[in-house]
Amino acid sequence: MKKLVLSSIIILIGITFIGRLSYLQLFRSSANQILEDPAIKVVYDYPERGYIYDRNGELLVANQPAYDVMVIPREVKPLDTLEFCSLLGISKERFISQLKKARVYSPRLPSVLVPQLSKEDYAGLQEKMRKYKGFYIEKRSLRDYNTPAAANVLGYISEVNEWDLERNPYYEQGELTGRTGIEKQYEEELRGRKGVKVIQKDRFNRDIGPYKNGTLDTLPEPGKEIQLSLDKALQEYGEQLMNGKRGGIVAIEPATGEILAMISGPTYNPALLVGRERSKNYSKLHYDTISKPTWDRSILAEPSPGSPFKTLNALVALQEGVISPETTFRCYNGFYVGNKKRGCHCGGGLRTMNSGIYKSCNAYFAGTFRKFYEKYPTTDEGMDVWEKHMKSFGLGDYLGYDLPTGRKGRIPNTEYYDGVYGDGRWSSTYIISNAIGQGEVAATPIQLANMTAAIANRGYYYTPHFIKKIGGEEIRDPRYTQKKYTSINPQHFEPVIQGMADVYSKGTAKWLQVPDVTIAGKTGTVENYTRIDGVRTQLTDHSIFVAFAPVDNPKIALAVYIEHGYYGARYAGHIASLLIEKYIKGEISRKDLEKRMLEKTLEHEYAKPYSGEEFKINEYVW
Repeated sequence: MKKLVLSSIIILIGITFIGRLSYLQLFRSSANQILEDPAIKVVYDYPERGYIYDRNGELLVANQPAYDVMVIPREVKPLDTLEFCSLLGISKERFISQLKKARVYSPRLPSVLVPQLSKEDYAGLQEKMRKYKGFYIEKRSLRDYNTPAAANVLGYISEVNEWDLERNPYYEQGELTGRTGIEKQYEEELRGRKGVKVIQKDRFNRDIGPYKNGTLDTLPEPGKEIQLSLDKALQEYGEQLMNGKRGGIVAIEPATGEILAMISGPTYNPALLVGRERSKNYSKLHYDTISKPTWDRSILAEPSPGSPFKTLNALVALQEGVISPETTFRCYNGFYVGNKKRGCHCGGGLRTMNSGIYKSCNAYFAGTFRKFYEKYPTTDEGMDVWEKHMKSFGLGDYLGYDLPTGRKGRIPNTEYYDGVYGDGRWSSTYIISNAIGQGEVAATPIQLANMTAAIANRGYYYTPHFIKKIGGEEIRDPRYTQKKYTSINPQHFEPVIQGMADVYSKGTAKWLQVPDVTIAGKTGTVENYTRIDGVRTQLTDHSIFVAFAPVDNPKIALAVYIEHGYYGARYAGHIASLLIEKYIKGEISRKDLEKRMLEKTLEHEYAKPYSGEEFKINEYVW
């Protein structure tokens, strides 16, 4: 019996060893699982990152060669540190720090010691690398920009950090990943897939050839080409017009939801975030807390929408049947809330919807707003209906566009005002500023552009997006190809659009007409406050303008927001007209206006909070 037990134990142990050895031979042969074997070296072959093109096939982003100095810490032999540092162009302290960091990561795996050498630095170094054991040069590709514009859209790539490594096992230390913009949003498509070479080493640590005859090696797959909806010429022109100005511009093709231009001012040349100076340049841009060039105002700024919001209040009132286009309200050079008079610039008199829009009459829309709320037994019920209508235009929520950041703006609701005034303790007069796009409403420039596209389409929009093609294939993502309908019936849009067209023909933007192009637009002047030395101070108003053209077959809808830009038709309106003409006609007829907008800056306005100079305050908001 004892012999049987002993024999069984021996057989069981033998089977266990055979099974374990079989497992090691048969199932532990992937590159990832043999990295810790000191006789094996894994070398990655990095693919070219995908090119990025604009809507017309113009190249936006390509690649340029760069070279990383790599180190495998356990293979490093004694060396002349000062000589090596001199060749690399780094200090001894940085060399020691990087080598220590590499050892902490892994003594056996390669780490980046010095990233992104130029071709000139590489040429002088490659011949001497044989002297420095444990170091080698690995070729990479960096981004090469064919435009000085669209930094906020294209984004940039940078080296992965520890959080990236923990989150995604695909990456190894020293690799690059999309950090912002399109580079981040479409990282998997653009990066491709790196190839792997597994090298066998002998007992003297010399390479002796491919491991297992190269059966574990893989070829790199290049990144896919991406075509964006961005119009390179329009984007570059818009950024030139924003010289010395702060704000955001978004232009959309209403028929598709494709974004034609997305401009944030001030901005920077995307080439600044490429190469060895990237970190220094980024720090300089990021820590500019006054002009904030890395803060994308086109999707992050949330100003009050101002008078363009009146068009939505008109549509809601028509949909709810509380007014018709012929309904009139009298303007007494303003309107009263209790004993307090709110001003209006329209000149006073009897106003219909048409004249209320093209003259931007505050009193007309205050009356419309009150009439809407009077329809409902309680303010709460009216507020819920109003909120639903506004959100159907994409306001007060994230639009779902294909950029990895953004803000949702604000459409206040019943809960919001209950928190401010108390449940049942407020009425339409408390929130009357919402009638003219002031008060608690807030919208990003891209939301205002999308709202305008929905009006241009007479009641629907597509989710704004940049992507047109990936790898030559048209996108079919339903997020971007399905219509989103507003809560307003199509027939109610025509009188509002006529009023917006009359803004150009005889209203607040009549001197901004473009020859042979019919435009529907709306000016907006927005109150602007900040705190200076703890005191709430009114600054120069923001200038806002929305428009689409041509009126009967819209090709472009846009919103322009200029900080401290005075009234709506001044800076925002001028820039909008130039962009519309540039896109539709390809050339500018009013060269004097173009010259003025290219050269005129608002730097003197932005300096006023620091200089103590008086602000320009408009008497009336319109």
